[in-house]
Amino acid sequence: MPVKKTTSSGRPVTVSAAHKKAAREIAKVLKPGLRVAITTHVNADGDGTGSEVALWHMLTARGVRAAIANPTPFPGRYNFLLGGAEAADKSSQALKHIERADVIVVLDISDVGRLGQLGPVVAGAGVPVVCIDHHASDGTLPEGPRLADSTACATGELIYDLAQGLAWTCPPEAARALYVAILTDTGGFRFSNTSSRALQVAAHLLSQGVNPEEIYRSVYATSSEGRVRMIGEVLNTLVVEHERGLAWVTVPPGALERHGVDADDLEGVVEFPRSVQGMRLALLFRVLASGRVKVSFRSVGDVDVARLAATFGGGGHRKAAGASLEGSLATVQATVLAAAREYLAG
Repeated sequence: MPVKKTTSSGRPVTVSAAHKKAAREIAKVLKPGLRVAITTHVNADGDGTGSEVALWHMLTARGVRAAIANPTPFPGRYNFLLGGAEAADKSSQALKHIERADVIVVLDISDVGRLGQLGPVVAGAGVPVVCIDHHASDGTLPEGPRLADSTACATGELIYDLAQGLAWTCPPEAARALYVAILTDTGGFRFSNTSSRALQVAAHLLSQGVNPEEIYRSVYATSSEGRVRMIGEVLNTLVVEHERGLAWVTVPPGALERHGVDADDLEGVVEFPRSVQGMRLALLFRVLASGRVKVSFRSVGDVDVARLAATFGGGGHRKAAGASLEGSLATVQATVLAAAREYLAG
């Protein structure tokens, strides 16, 4: 990564020996001329999209034929990251690009099940599958080089380490994407995963010309009227159990369609019930197109929602996790709320 002469806060951050070793193993399969498909979980978030856009720029600069091939469309709220590189996103033809790839790189997850329709194809691809992830899970992906560390604040931090450990060029567009990855997965540097190292990495990225105000506007201060009205409808469902420190909201059936928005516009909505004074655990319930019910878990303090989500086949971080369950909305709510009450009482 090129270094500019700047203040000490903008210096490159040291990469551990373990991460350097993992980076070298990954570099062995990411050779110039190869076709590389970069993908992440369904309904990609800021960390997933930021990490894959940054990696795309880095690989392209090295002569690798990379393409972003996601199981669901690239989220509209992060389209600004593709500015000038719109052709990088091949998600509309994801299956074709996964099938033709010489190498597949999976970011921000380690479980095949989180890849939606692409999961079976990746599992049977028969090519190296690289995994770069910051979640606490061994995962179910096929064997391949790994750069995994659950102490990293975001997958974007690990992409930074990959580039730094290999002395790869980090174009300005990649630095911006990595900043978005770290910014969003730390909740704007507010969550407990905001480590001193995360701030040091962010400082170095800023020294590469990243404009924090522009990114703030793009990520947090640009909403459609439909999103604002949809949030209002969701918040009308708020239920609070003060005695337990439990709060939840539900996306009413048809709300996304009524307001002309999509699932990406739900990002951050679960933070509203979490923000209610005295809450320890917040939930958001949403019926998926498949008929399953998606549950988003958020916590405050020492409540480990990854552990709670795992009981339903989900996972994530201590303070942010998710799961997808079979059953009607009413049935899933009853089941999850009963488990949440018991968990909080334990």
